[in-house]
Amino acid sequence: MEQDKPSEFGDEPVRRVSRDGVEYTLLGTAHVSRTSAGAVRHLLASGDFDAVAIELCQSRYRTITDVLAWRQMNLFGVIRKGMAGMLMASLALTAYQRRIADQLGVEPGAEMKAAIEEANRLDIPVQLIDREIGITLRRTARKLSLWRRWLLLNGLVLSIFSRDKFEEDEIEKLKQGDILERTFSEFAEASPALYEGLIGERDEFMAARLRLQNEDHPGRRVLAVIGAGHLAGTERALSQGEDPAGRLAKLNVMPPASNFLKVLPWAILLAVLTGFFLGFRQSPELGWSLVATWVVINGGLSALGALIALAHPLTVLTALVAAPLTSLNPTLGAGMVTAAMESWLRKPMVSDFETLRDDVVSLAGWWHNRVSRILLVFFLSNMGSVAGTWIAGARMVQQLTS
Repeated sequence: MEQDKPSEFGDEPVRRVSRDGVEYTLLGTAHVSRTSAGAVRHLLASGDFDAVAIELCQSRYRTITDVLAWRQMNLFGVIRKGMAGMLMASLALTAYQRRIADQLGVEPGAEMKAAIEEANRLDIPVQLIDREIGITLRRTARKLSLWRRWLLLNGLVLSIFSRDKFEEDEIEKLKQGDILERTFSEFAEASPALYEGLIGERDEFMAARLRLQNEDHPGRRVLAVIGAGHLAGTERALSQGEDPAGRLAKLNVMPPASNFLKVLPWAILLAVLTGFFLGFRQSPELGWSLVATWVVINGGLSALGALIALAHPLTVLTALVAAPLTSLNPTLGAGMVTAAMESWLRKPMVSDFETLRDDVVSLAGWWHNRVSRILLVFFLSNMGSVAGTWIAGARMVQQLTS
């Protein structure tokens, strides 16, 4: 393996690796860089490559190549399967990257699109080598403590509200990192598990995918277009000897949820019901006071979250009624109920799906677009219910011990 001099590929960092008779050229890019897109076109136009691999998963590839992909999304099915949070996270990351690109007048993922277009023109195969973003985020979250999960969530939320301004020379510095890593930079530095899930595992995954897709083609020359923050890790993983199919299988498996997180919802249910029992045993007045505390605080904060999301009045009422009940149901969250209600009351139109990726770039757009607003209803009513659970629980303890 060797590192090319920068002059051979402009300013783009490059690694060359030979493995199993295949020559891999790893080109490090910034995902919103003019020079990165130009380097991709220049290299492929040279005719030196038999295939191009890109840092995209199937779902992200589809959103780039199929302009009608969002129209076909079953939003209610996403909510019912408990994947609304993953969709919101994906949109938040896309919006963050798009805001940077818009400041420069560059199309997001321009180097990936350049690779796809040039590959089609040259009639060479395009290989998708990144792991599905939903699997990446779920695996990462499973490995984190509750506190670290909260920091991860904050990183996503802050990326929605971020209004950072970047100069083009600063964008080029992204070649020293990764768009996911930058979004959660301070948290990733403090959490090896977070860094491993967002960066390290994907390095290994992409290396394994490269080997698996090219193992029967000795002599093939492959250009791999990846974020520069993945260069060192992917180069290292390409040199390791583990069976690529086995490694991919391991990296796609969901780690089991911690026993604490499995038990916590049932512990909350038991604690609240025990509080009601103790309250009614002391006096009916205290018992009903505890019930009122639970309903008003839990339901009220969930309804407040729905209200902040500008939900339909009936959705706000649903949050008020549903949250005290869903908080006692370990299998159902308030956000799933309110999002389902909002999607039924205010069905998104085709135009909402068509403009979704553009709308979420601005803060106001999250509330303007019906699809993203439903996701906000899901998120904010859920957060209100979670906060209400702990606040109401603390207040109930005070009532029982006073």
